[in-house]
Amino acid sequence: MVTSSFNNLPPNFTISSDGSHAVLSVPVEKSDNDERSYRLIRLSNELEALLIHDAKTDKSSAALDVHIGNLCDPNELLGLAHFCEHLLFMGSEKYPKENEYSDYLSKHSGHSNAYTASDSTNYYFEVGPEYLEGALDRFAQFFITPLFDPSCTDREIRAVDSENKKNLQSDDWRCYQLEKSLSNPDHPYCRFGTGNLVTLKENPEKQGLNIRDELLKFHDKYYSANIMKLVVLGKEPLDQLSQWVIEKFSTVKNKSIPVPTFEGHPLTKTELMRQVLVKPVRDIRSLEMTFPFPDQSLLYRVQPGRYLSHLIGHEGVGSILSLLKKKGWANYLSAGPSHGGVGFEFFKISIDLTESGLDNRENVILHVFQYIEMLKQIGVQEWSFREVEKLNEISFRFKEKSSPSRYASRLSNTMQTPYPREWVLSGPYLIREYDPKLIEESLEWLRPDNFFLELVSQTFTGLDQKEKWYGTEYKVEPLSNRLLQALKNIELNSELKMSLPNEFIPTNFETHKTEVATPAKRPNLINNTVTSRLWHKKDDTFWVPKANVYFILKSPFSYVTPLNSVKARLYVDLIKDALTEYSYNAEIAGLSYDLYTHFNGLLLTIDGYSDKMQVLLEKILIIMKNFEVDSERFSLIKEYLQRDYKNSLLDSPHQHSSYYFLYLTQERLWSYEEKLEVLDDIKFEDIKMFYPELLSQLHIESLIHGNILKDDAMKMIQKVEEILQPKALLPSQLIGFRSAILPYGKKFIYQRNVYDTENINSAIDYHIQVDGLMEVESRARLSLLAQIADEPCFNQLRTKEQLGYLVFSGIKKQASTMGFRVIIQSEKDTVHLENRVEAFLNSLQKIIEEMSEEEYQNQVQSLIVKRLESPKNLGQETQKYWQHISSGYYEFDRGNSL
Repeated sequence: MVTSSFNNLPPNFTISSDGSHAVLSVPVEKSDNDERSYRLIRLSNELEALLIHDAKTDKSSAALDVHIGNLCDPNELLGLAHFCEHLLFMGSEKYPKENEYSDYLSKHSGHSNAYTASDSTNYYFEVGPEYLEGALDRFAQFFITPLFDPSCTDREIRAVDSENKKNLQSDDWRCYQLEKSLSNPDHPYCRFGTGNLVTLKENPEKQGLNIRDELLKFHDKYYSANIMKLVVLGKEPLDQLSQWVIEKFSTVKNKSIPVPTFEGHPLTKTELMRQVLVKPVRDIRSLEMTFPFPDQSLLYRVQPGRYLSHLIGHEGVGSILSLLKKKGWANYLSAGPSHGGVGFEFFKISIDLTESGLDNRENVILHVFQYIEMLKQIGVQEWSFREVEKLNEISFRFKEKSSPSRYASRLSNTMQTPYPREWVLSGPYLIREYDPKLIEESLEWLRPDNFFLELVSQTFTGLDQKEKWYGTEYKVEPLSNRLLQALKNIELNSELKMSLPNEFIPTNFETHKTEVATPAKRPNLINNTVTSRLWHKKDDTFWVPKANVYFILKSPFSYVTPLNSVKARLYVDLIKDALTEYSYNAEIAGLSYDLYTHFNGLLLTIDGYSDKMQVLLEKILIIMKNFEVDSERFSLIKEYLQRDYKNSLLDSPHQHSSYYFLYLTQERLWSYEEKLEVLDDIKFEDIKMFYPELLSQLHIESLIHGNILKDDAMKMIQKVEEILQPKALLPSQLIGFRSAILPYGKKFIYQRNVYDTENINSAIDYHIQVDGLMEVESRARLSLLAQIADEPCFNQLRTKEQLGYLVFSGIKKQASTMGFRVIIQSEKDTVHLENRVEAFLNSLQKIIEEMSEEEYQNQVQSLIVKRLESPKNLGQETQKYWQHISSGYYEFDRGNSL
């Protein structure tokens, strides 16, 4: 065993009696709602591990975060950290089989993933609880004796290259890389982090570098136990989890390296006070102001960035966005700190502009600084700080469970932050000190002489440069003298004001908790009339003061033609736009709503704290019923929707293949082309005439689930009917959703060219229709087939054949049919992909035929474990019930069965 002394232990650690590890001797601060037990230990090699005992979990998990990311790539091997993440999965000395880890997880109801960020690399998995120790043993070997098998090297370089090519036409990735490429050339932030065939194969070969040797050097240099944080979550007692971690991870080498830090900042005086004009792939118009900003991880007691983002990003009356929308210049705004790497951050203010907003962009910038100047002049407002503090405290107090692997992954990364160890759970949430001086110092970074401006629009011409890695067209130029002069003399604007106290902050957290021997397995039908049907379940499992409310306002009128579907969408978007100022306070107080168009009508959802939910519901309904269409807002929203439809045509090929499969096989689904064709001719008067007719005749199907009593649920559905006052639909109008049944033995091929001619990828959605959705035996067999096929499909088509980064197989359920599908996005042509899918399906038959009884039973048990997995939080349970309701099958009593 590799040993070291326990010198320089963090505060509150005690060395164990056997000297194998040290234990945090004070309790880990957790939320009132958290029934799990925690123990934080430090091994003799300085690896820290957080152990979580969860007696109720039906999946176990582990995650390990290494405090090293792509900022540490060698200059001559960009993407090496990401490549290391890929290759680490491909076998170890103890478990040399290439897909041993993924095969083990797949056979035991599990899965895994990893990601590489700027300053950390995070690995995580999830598995059936009985198989945690075996998974942990395989997982640990990645960090002890990885093989980095030469036979896998070339294939995984191509996997990284394929992953990069997947992002080449993404404006988010393109703008992000351009921002990096234009930053301080002496700072590693300026480099390309993903890696591709050029950086990981062609360039190293030209320089005489052996990529595997360089990878071994990188792993040997940086993969050190003292900068690793491990989280293990299981059903076992903490003593057992501790023993496993000590046994399996104490031999990870401790090289006693410091956490890599990076001098200076990516934005210096040279880079600031410039603007870059960018031509995007999609038709978007945006403005982003980026300021250098202090590393917020060091300011965790006060979290000044939260206070500033709360105010600058506010959407209520008196906010920047409110003024910009009033002038017709903006649609959306966001603001807040953005992590760059250890020691440096940015504060970003991003604004989605209208066409007029782009023309008036300098005035938009001026209004932003007028608001910031107002904040500086009035000083930090303690009442507003306390409001942010309270909202975060409530959020932590009633935090719900998420999936074990997501929780473990997030916590392992959070452990890299320099919180006191007992705050690893609460640190990101709780604000502990009011320090106006520190907030004012942070605000001082948001100066008119301290920002970089990015402007994005397809209308820009004369762009004279192309970014190296993505080919993005751009032009860099100084800020105009007119803008610089205006920024020297900023005057306050009377229309920009501090937000008012938030009346939506919940105060009543009573859940009426009682002892429940067996929680109810289905909602009850408590109202069933010609106009409405209400399903209700008072939460008896999670006991949080929250609820989820769903209303489908069924109207065949809404989707009967492409024209009606577009009118319905415009109406929905106008309602949401009109509610922005009112609903924003509810949203930041943990109470959100959404309104969608639905093939069956409109879908209204509200979720969050139940205390003031009925107040929000009533306001939404009143606006919906008595909406006054504003011609100016209509024009802006219509133009935004037109761009949205056009941009949807530029979605990734795999998204299109799935979309057109649905278009061909489902009722009442209109294409983007059909919608664009009718959108041009719609006038605001058309919406004024349309929506009263839409709401005049409805059937309302609803689910109210959570911390709402039966009587209150009845009051909510009564309020909906009272305000909307719909007439009942005829029975013949209540037709369920249908999907096409394909003729047995027939094969159909639908082929289209991608709209984005610059996209080098193609995609295939290979679908085999099996049977009707309600055929239970067929459904069980199909589920087992998908379970067996999952790992071999990925291993063969993705890992071995390297067809593309995106390879997926599984079940596709539709309204009345189901089938097995394989989706691939690749540079290969679709005929080749089709042939390879069919070859795999032939090999799958052989795999099943040659499977031993033991292997078969393992697959059956793995599927059973997945199906018995219970919802982790109120939202997941609501979704389960809602799927049964919205499908029209109401299969509640089938529970988690197939």
